[in-house]
Amino acid sequence: MATLLCKRRLCIFAVLRRVSPNARLFSSGKKSVNGVELFYQQTGQGDHSVLLLPGALGSGQTDFGPQLEKLDKRRFTVVAWDPRGYGRSRPPDRDFPLDFFHRDAKDAVDLMQALGFRHFSLLGWSDGGITALIAAALNPAIIKKMVVWGSNAYVSEQDLKIYSAVRDVSMWSERMRRPMEEMYGPEYFSQTWERWVDGISQFAHNPQGNICRELLQLIICPTLIVHGAKDPIVPSFHPEYLLRKIQGSRLHVLPEGKHNLHLRFATEFNSLVEDFLTE
Repeated sequence: MATLLCKRRLCIFAVLRRVSPNARLFSSGKKSVNGVELFYQQTGQGDHSVLLLPGALGSGQTDFGPQLEKLDKRRFTVVAWDPRGYGRSRPPDRDFPLDFFHRDAKDAVDLMQALGFRHFSLLGWSDGGITALIAAALNPAIIKKMVVWGSNAYVSEQDLKIYSAVRDVSMWSERMRRPMEEMYGPEYFSQTWERWVDGISQFAHNPQGNICRELLQLIICPTLIVHGAKDPIVPSFHPEYLLRKIQGSRLHVLPEGKHNLHLRFATEFNSLVEDFLTE
């Protein structure tokens, strides 16, 4: 159970200890997109623009501290966003209609366009990876490259058991609850987490548990799939499925990686991503 509490974004509250080696390269703010005020952070001055997409209940700062801080600012302009209802993109409160991943994908792309980025790459973790898959499939002329990890295109019976095991936040350790409660407050966190479990589980009622299976064949951008061999949340059959279905994609496995591999092995992950984006 303790291992499972790493969930789609727990064990992950990597707080940004310092903003940037060069503060003038870092900015943040809100943009009005599709009827909501979306919070974003931006750093770097490179020609290659990259959007970081966080996991469930995640935000740019909590999920991507090492990437905002350490990705090469000379080569990349890095943007991290808080999806609607998460982090500092509140109000509104988060809800989970059947199309919430598609809604996030549209919000993410429209935010980048509003910020002036015509073409950009995607780095999506967990739920953010699912959002990235949909965004890349539906916007082939905009998305340059994509990296996804801890993500799935469907929900299986095994996944449902994992989600059920982490539903009750009162069963989590105090260490795991504290950062989320500090961000959201205990009530909003607990209620939103339960809504997330229900939201992700509803896809199991679709044929073959479908989230976005049919869209994978539409992805034409170069795609890197990263998987932690010890990920207790996303079984290995999910990245293997993405590899088979996304044309020209490649799979990189970190033998010791778990669900939060980009935080635990940040240096290795960042180097892998930088090499892929610039090749």
